[in-house]
Amino acid sequence: MSGCGAPVGGAALTGVNLAKEAVIQGVVRRDSAPVAGAYVRLLDSSGEFTAEVPTGEDGAFRFFAAPGTWTVRVLAPRGATAQSSVEAELGRITEVELALS
Repeated sequence: MSGCGAPVGGAALTGVNLAKEAVIQGVVRRDSAPVAGAYVRLLDSSGEFTAEVPTGEDGAFRFFAAPGTWTVRVLAPRGATAQSSVEAELGRITEVELALS
């Protein structure tokens, strides 16, 4: 299983044939405010590291992934972390919101 990362804050979806893509995207927040400069990792179903992207100024991130079960984990300044398990499907954008404590 393989996936690939996107640039800071994610790439525009203009011109992307979503019927052929599985997209995982979302926002990292702390106390309801977006967190810029956090690192979001994509781990496959066995927990293996697949990709990592930094969040943009708006706390946003995006991955183009293979269909299947993934873990999205964020590592932020001051040692804060959060994670969520998601299911990616072709033709669908899976939205994830990660709240740091």
